[in-house]
Amino acid sequence: MAFSLYDASIPMMVRMLQNLSIILDKAAAHAAAQDIDPATMIEARLAPDMFNLARQVQSAADAAKACAARLSGETPPSHADTETTFDELKARIAKVIAYAESFTPEQINASENRSITIPTRGEPHVFKNGGDYLTQFAIPNFFFHVTTAYGLLRHQGVEIGKMTYLAGV
Repeated sequence: MAFSLYDASIPMMVRMLQNLSIILDKAAAHAAAQDIDPATMIEARLAPDMFNLARQVQSAADAAKACAARLSGETPPSHADTETTFDELKARIAKVIAYAESFTPEQINASENRSITIPTRGEPHVFKNGGDYLTQFAIPNFFFHVTTAYGLLRHQGVEIGKMTYLAGV
């Protein structure tokens, strides 16, 4: 059986978004146990010029929905970036998971021989096919934001580790 673009994208991104949702549950529990205002955690950043936790989660979700849409030849849906609570961020993740799971392998794999153009800093960037888009942009971008969200929460003392990141435990 051949390993497809679908296999390399949708199931992996769905799983990592599910794990991110579990990580947010652990962050909410940590905030409650330590009497920390959840807003403080959600607004936290690793450096002054980086996105805060809310924007990292939104960006991870956006990366997954954009990947699914672009590989299938659709335009990604727009979501307002208004989430300010752990529950709202988890709802955003759930909405994107449902969207990503709505695509069939055939829809995603159809991009194997089709170029994909994305806007990068206001300029079009063309990938010669879906595989190049997936491996050179979509996957690295997705993992950048998931990993940064994890790092932000770990830095704030949330008891999560590698297996929480990888397996949601």
